[in-house]
Amino acid sequence: MVAMTSEEVIEALRAAGEPTRLRILALLANEELAVMELSQILDQSQPRVSRHLKLLSDAGLIERFPDGAWVFYRVAADPAMRHFVDQVLDMIVSSDLGMQRDAERLDAVRGERSSDAQSYFERNAARWDEIRSLYVSEANVEAAILSAAGAGPFERMIDLGTGAGRMLALLGPKAKDAIGLDLSQQMLNVARLHVTEAGLQGVELRHGDIFATRLPDRSADLVVVHQVLHYLSDPASAVIEAARLVSPGGRLLIVDFAPHALEFLREAHQHRRLGFSDDEMGRWTAEAGLLAPDLTTLPSASSEGLTVKIWVAKRSPTDSKSSKVS
Repeated sequence: MVAMTSEEVIEALRAAGEPTRLRILALLANEELAVMELSQILDQSQPRVSRHLKLLSDAGLIERFPDGAWVFYRVAADPAMRHFVDQVLDMIVSSDLGMQRDAERLDAVRGERSSDAQSYFERNAARWDEIRSLYVSEANVEAAILSAAGAGPFERMIDLGTGAGRMLALLGPKAKDAIGLDLSQQMLNVARLHVTEAGLQGVELRHGDIFATRLPDRSADLVVVHQVLHYLSDPASAVIEAARLVSPGGRLLIVDFAPHALEFLREAHQHRRLGFSDDEMGRWTAEAGLLAPDLTTLPSASSEGLTVKIWVAKRSPTDSKSSKVS
């Protein structure tokens, strides 16, 4: 049972007890959102929305985190504050018209994001590996990935957001069987070509959602999320879903960028997040029931380039409990 002091409860009630701020809490309970997205959904000016966000943040109900020139917000990770928000929102009837309207506008924002990302992937499917190699040495990154993954062999490997299938081609030879999931059919077609060229057997490519894979709990001893999280609206949820698939003694291997300031990647390459900190990744994997991740850092040769991070979080071999994450 989580608990709060009387002062914390009073401050939280004051902050949540206003129509717009209550709407903001309901939206952020779904996913992290940028200020401009909240303004679009709420149909209010950014300065006005920012004032509401400051009050909610000061009360500890939400967290603010800058990401390059953008600022994102999410419901506080603190268990007591999260419990408070959930309890308040649970009291709102599902037929509330205002909340329904906001949910519809959130779906529209998601649809715009998805359409932009899908168009980008389709335009660039044939040269995906070229795009990934623009900023760092792929040879060095792949050597580090091979080392971080371990010697194997693996009973099952799952590659989430498989893209062109490069991780399947790289790590697939170490796996008895492998599954690659992606939402883009064009990317899956490219992955099929690469898997065939690599001469791999026992590789299954599926159209699937990284947030809801529909794969069994703890069914893989190696789960890979390679250069995917920076495209996602809710990377924490993707990490939790990926961790759900990790078997006892298995490992979750995440490859992405350290925090950076290359804003052009948002427009030119549909990056939503400009990298992730070690603290952030450590918190997400811990919340998913994994051990603290091992870290590999691969800085760019250029001071203006990107630093690649590899996080490997393992599930304890003695952790045989059924997963609590659905």
